[in-house]
Amino acid sequence: MRYGEENPDVLLMFSSHYCRNHSHGPYPPGFGRHGVCAHENKELAKAREALPLIEDSSNCDIVKATQYGIFERCKELVEAGYDVRQPDKENVSLLHWAAINNRLDLVKFYISKGAVVDQLGGDLNSTPLHWAIRQGHLPMVILLLQYGADPALIDGEGFCGIHLAVLFQHMPIIAYLISKGQSVNTIDVNGQTPLMLSANKVLGPEPTGFLLKFNPSLNIVDKIHQNTPLHWAVAAGNVNAVDKLLEAGSSLDVRNVKGETPLDMALQNKNRLIIHMLKTEAKTRANKNFRLWRWLQKCEVFLLLLLSVITMWAVGYILDFDSDSWLLKGFLLIILFFLTSLFPRFLLGYKSLIYLPTVFLLSSIFWMFMTWFILFFPDVAGTPLYFVFIISIAAFLYFFYKTWTTDPGFTKASEEEKKMSIITLAETGCLDFRTFCTSCLIRKPLRSLHCHVCNSCVARYDQHCMWTGRCIGFGNHHYYIFFLFFLSIVCDWFIYESFIYWSNHCTTTFKEDGLWTYLNQAVTCSPWVMYIFVLASFHFSWSAFLLINQLFQIAFLGLTSYERTSLLKQSKHMKQTLSLRRTPYNLGFTQNLADFFQCGCFGLVKPCAVDWTSQYTMVFHPAKEKVLRSV
Repeated sequence: MRYGEENPDVLLMFSSHYCRNHSHGPYPPGFGRHGVCAHENKELAKAREALPLIEDSSNCDIVKATQYGIFERCKELVEAGYDVRQPDKENVSLLHWAAINNRLDLVKFYISKGAVVDQLGGDLNSTPLHWAIRQGHLPMVILLLQYGADPALIDGEGFCGIHLAVLFQHMPIIAYLISKGQSVNTIDVNGQTPLMLSANKVLGPEPTGFLLKFNPSLNIVDKIHQNTPLHWAVAAGNVNAVDKLLEAGSSLDVRNVKGETPLDMALQNKNRLIIHMLKTEAKTRANKNFRLWRWLQKCEVFLLLLLSVITMWAVGYILDFDSDSWLLKGFLLIILFFLTSLFPRFLLGYKSLIYLPTVFLLSSIFWMFMTWFILFFPDVAGTPLYFVFIISIAAFLYFFYKTWTTDPGFTKASEEEKKMSIITLAETGCLDFRTFCTSCLIRKPLRSLHCHVCNSCVARYDQHCMWTGRCIGFGNHHYYIFFLFFLSIVCDWFIYESFIYWSNHCTTTFKEDGLWTYLNQAVTCSPWVMYIFVLASFHFSWSAFLLINQLFQIAFLGLTSYERTSLLKQSKHMKQTLSLRRTPYNLGFTQNLADFFQCGCFGLVKPCAVDWTSQYTMVFHPAKEKVLRSV
């Protein structure tokens, strides 16, 4: 078959390496209307370099005219009597050539002239739809399906449409076919589902992870070997697929026709990493049968907080220990941290460790309050400082709670809504990463971003804050600002009251000997107070910095942290200087604050309420008569 001889757009799809061996390895899948794998790009480039362009199309035959998309020449020949259903000498119809080259107008014309939409042809006995799917031509796939093409038909290799899309890693086509009704558990001639083929033939996390989002059957077995998708992933040594399947809950106990479990296959293949993964998962699942283990899983964050509180007390106790030997104290601290590191390893999951900064902050606040209540309270009881500190602590805890519990703007959609969104975006030519989230399978609202920690798209995404353990977005951003404000106030007051405590209870000579001697005297007088003072200074430094940075972005730029960072990165690759102040979201100092806090300032400013969780198109701002677009 002469797929590259005449046309630079004709891809060499039926070469022995390209078609008959589908194990492509970890080629990055292209997600978008024109996404193709790395091998396709190389073949296309070679074809374009090697092939001449047609200067005179008046004498070319209809096959060549179809390949080049010369509509008028094709129309002339068909009207002159050429049968559009007639295959060439290699059993390839005109509709096949139009489909492989993504000639949409010619496909419509040929079908209107009687072309058979599901005509089989070529070495692989494929339909035009099969050809379009192999090349990743989503617009052509949509058009052929609209004309009645059957995606369930099997080609000469035993694959139907969705299997080909999986083998060639065309995720948009996978999503569209499933949304149009093709089952994610469709089997080929060997009884293999798309998930089995992906786990066995395509090394890497995708499209296995992508298929799992459509809830395929995890424990279905093929006809011949009776293997599950996990069996196939283990047989291929596909570590990423094994990890994805274990995370999704694939069974470890199903036996194939030889009576082998996935672990048995891994032991035969001597793949140490997969053996370790399977044994660890089996141990974890066995532990879930114990009531105590299930209780520990539910209370992970609380136990981590309790551990942090005890550890911080132990550190302070060692520092305050009545001994002049800092070598002894250092040795005790090393033992303490070693013992502390063992607790999460045996009783907590590693996923809960993302909350370490959060529990560290709460533990610090707890011991700051206890220190204030036990040591500082007698000096400030009945004074305004007493009420200010209590109110600040209460306000900090309230806004931390609101930041933690308030929905930051997670976008939600039912299964039907997801499928309708995929179909709509695909048929309007917008099924790409700019408008579609491949993790949530939803259309992304303006200014949203998928958070991989929370595993959800967040409206008007700002950041995933490690100090709160939550995403900061449209729903809780204003609570986050007050959280930072009152945290800095609490730490500031504690720092101030620490100096008062040292002046009242310690012998210091700051004026005579300077700051360094003063600090040494404070450490000698009360190591515990100095320890908590250092913690308060640390938390004050980062909270005050973030607060100032956030207020600057909100008031003067009208941007989120993510948007500002993205624009700064883009500006490095631009020849012209990019001004962060000249964005559609910057409406001026007063209007920016009014819109963010939804405050009218006693009627002086009119805030504009925009629900960013469902805002997909441009926004008209009535106050400033501006059109807001995504940046």
